[in-house]
Amino acid sequence: MHITVLGPANFDSPIKYEVDDRVRIPARIERFGKNTDEDLLFEEAGPRRKLFFDPKAVRAGVVTCGGICPGLNTVIRSLFFQLYHAYGVRTVLGFPGGYLGLDPSTGNKPILLDPDMVDHIHQEGGTILKTSRGPVDTKVAVEYLMSHGINMLFTIGGDGTQRGAKEIFTEAKKRNYPMAVVGIPKTIDNDVVWVSRSFGFQTAVEESVRVITCAHTESKSVKNGISIVKLMGRDAGFIAACATVASQDVNFTLIPEVPLELEGPGGFLEALKKRILSRAHAVIVVAEGAGQQLLTDIPGQRDASGNLKLGDIGAFLRERIAKYFKEQKIEATVRYFDPSYTIRSVPADAEDSVLCDQYARHAVHAAMAGKTGMIIGLLHDRFIHVPIDMTAHHKKRVEPDSFLWHSVLAATGQPGAWG
Repeated sequence: MHITVLGPANFDSPIKYEVDDRVRIPARIERFGKNTDEDLLFEEAGPRRKLFFDPKAVRAGVVTCGGICPGLNTVIRSLFFQLYHAYGVRTVLGFPGGYLGLDPSTGNKPILLDPDMVDHIHQEGGTILKTSRGPVDTKVAVEYLMSHGINMLFTIGGDGTQRGAKEIFTEAKKRNYPMAVVGIPKTIDNDVVWVSRSFGFQTAVEESVRVITCAHTESKSVKNGISIVKLMGRDAGFIAACATVASQDVNFTLIPEVPLELEGPGGFLEALKKRILSRAHAVIVVAEGAGQQLLTDIPGQRDASGNLKLGDIGAFLRERIAKYFKEQKIEATVRYFDPSYTIRSVPADAEDSVLCDQYARHAVHAAMAGKTGMIIGLLHDRFIHVPIDMTAHHKKRVEPDSFLWHSVLAATGQPGAWG
């Protein structure tokens, strides 16, 4: 798998250990019979013996884009300290307000990061650099970066952010301007391909379980209590699925990858009725992107990141379930929990904090070696270099025949398909 390199590496690295640039990590670890050929191999991430950049001449930039998630500040802090302490880089600029911070007409001015400024930010949620959605004029952005002498840009964000990073990398290459552009994948939904686990995901699952526990208590405290918990998951139901397995208190889990049929024999409403008549309470976890085909008021518009705007499936289910049980003449109390903004705003837990640190440090190692147009991936518990093109236009999904989804079905007892 080819990773673009800015040029020959002529500077000795101050790092006392190294990863051989020839080491490759296979996309798949399974082998069938005697066939051991592997077409897709990724560079292993880590420090190299030789650097493309002289650390004394590095001027690094950092930008955070898209929605917030646990661990953003931890990534910024680890990026800074890896550059500052490990490599001796003294100029690290944070560009505030997402990609809009790369457009001087917005009035945003870069922030010179220093040890005191970032010392405690990992204890806070959100991002000290602030964020926004939407693109920037690539030519304007590159000119602005060049005017500040930035030769190393770290882009922290999801697929839209990394598409923007690819455009910046391409424009810099056209201008023969040697700037390393390295992405750190940020998606609380855990839906980036070639990334086994994105930072913030574990924290989101942990916080989701807390809400599910409260929802379970609510449902059991009244006659025929039904609690609906809507979790993040626009296109992929990883948070909903993993929170269900971790909680073991969920009775129905609805995700975008499994079509939702409400009505008729074998439909969701009939299954919910059976549950209420037999156990007198139920907890439903629904990913935000599930059941969108049921909503008739979706505007079909896109947000600033280019994502289709979703209808509120949680509110829809609350109203439809209440109406159904009234029609069935069955008393029921329906509660709706939407903790999305709360969950994504908390600081990273310990496990995610370690992951944030590792992503950040590997990004710095790659950039110092002159690697560009790539993101840091995670595969088979090894950090890898992935060309941006391989991640910016594809997403990871919960497979209905996967071990994870079968674990959900076993934990909830729900049918594998509706209708």
